[in-house]
Amino acid sequence: MIQQIDYFVIAPPLVLALTAALVLLLDAFLPSRPLLSGLLTLAGVVIAAGFVVAQALGTGSRSTFCVPRNLGGTAMTCSFVADGFTLVFAGLVLVAAAVVVLMSMTELARGGIPVGEWYFLLLCTLVGAVSLPASRDLIMLVVALELVSLPVFALTALKRYDGRSSEAAVKLFVVSVVSTAIMLFGVSLLYGIAGTVYLSRLSGVFGGQVAAPGAPEAMSEGLPAVVTVGVVLVVAGFAFKIAAVPFHAWAADVYQGAPIPVAALLSVISKASGFAGLILVLVAALGGQAGTWAPIVGIVAALTMTVGNLLAMRQRSAVRLLAWSSVAQSGYILAPLAVTGESAVRSSIAYLVIYAAMNLGAFTVVMLVSRTELDDYRGLVFRRPAAGLALAFCLICLAGLPPGLAGLFAKVFVFREIVAGGAGWLALVMAVNTVIGLYYYAVWTARLFAPGDRAPLRAPATAWYAMGVAVVAAVLFSFAPQLVLDVSSLS
Repeated sequence: MIQQIDYFVIAPPLVLALTAALVLLLDAFLPSRPLLSGLLTLAGVVIAAGFVVAQALGTGSRSTFCVPRNLGGTAMTCSFVADGFTLVFAGLVLVAAAVVVLMSMTELARGGIPVGEWYFLLLCTLVGAVSLPASRDLIMLVVALELVSLPVFALTALKRYDGRSSEAAVKLFVVSVVSTAIMLFGVSLLYGIAGTVYLSRLSGVFGGQVAAPGAPEAMSEGLPAVVTVGVVLVVAGFAFKIAAVPFHAWAADVYQGAPIPVAALLSVISKASGFAGLILVLVAALGGQAGTWAPIVGIVAALTMTVGNLLAMRQRSAVRLLAWSSVAQSGYILAPLAVTGESAVRSSIAYLVIYAAMNLGAFTVVMLVSRTELDDYRGLVFRRPAAGLALAFCLICLAGLPPGLAGLFAKVFVFREIVAGGAGWLALVMAVNTVIGLYYYAVWTARLFAPGDRAPLRAPATAWYAMGVAVVAAVLFSFAPQLVLDVSSLS
């Protein structure tokens, strides 16, 4: 039997993969034209985004790489599904990718980094990031997650003869290898019990609706203790990827040592991919085991937001502050998952989308200013009003203060779901941490308006374009929380 492939469904990652091959050829034959490679990469991202929009305008979800009913049981099972969940994450990744490509043009203009390799590795990461939310079996999920992670090691280390970049690459490599090993061990245990890699069938086995291979009947109760071990290991593996406590220690050093575009990629694209994989495994595959993983997720969320905020308060470096802030924001995104339910998952995704837009805007201004210490941002509003006001807007949104309505709405959605789910203690922890977060966001924002150096700020045009795209995305996402809630359902 010939497998039928729906090329329209896989068009976004396919376009990005073809663009990566073209970038390598262009670099081989025209190595003296780095701007052309950047424009080709940006064009590939825009075309892939166009296919995502076309899929979103279509009717219903579409799938491919499916096992026919006569081979796979009573229902057709597919490995690649383009539904609302997939399209929200793919859209987020590609909008962020456009900003990262523009930031990369600024970084590469300074010299010292091979252009062709940079864009090729970046596109490989994007192929994995777009494919991951569409993955509906464990093998494809793990492969896509590693395709997101592996090129980032090299991107971090491509800044040759820079000791901090090399150190950051080694730390990221070690952490990622350990997390992958832990996650694969957990995945192997789950596969050994259920006898399948498809998420829908895993859900049936662990939910008690379908009998596992070799079992006389469905395991509605009395699941083996090894299932709990597998669930814990899988959650721990993804906790490394999203820098959740207690697997967070690498974040600040890696963000600071990596080039700013790579730090932005880690903060937005890599983190979004990690959360997409975590949600798929917990909700689509292990929903029947929510009694096991929901308390773990709640405790990890509380620890993550608390530790991240406390460490961010002590920072005087802009990038390190954003790194620990990113850790704290991971806790807020995790919190709704602790109460389970489809609406809780949608609240988590809505918060992630809004966080990503605001964090991306903050990173673009940091690159534009090219300053490391918070005191260097004094008077930025007077030197460059556009950059200063954009950074102030993003920080206020991250803090959840008006007029930053996007961040305020995101926190309201999360609070509502946590309280409705009966996790009052987690809502209290989040309320306290929100107040703590106000401190360092307010301190940085106040510096932007404080008297200071009024010398004009000069930066490459591509850096201003990156900031413009990031700010436009942030403003659009300010009005999109309800849209994200409406379309981000899992098939």
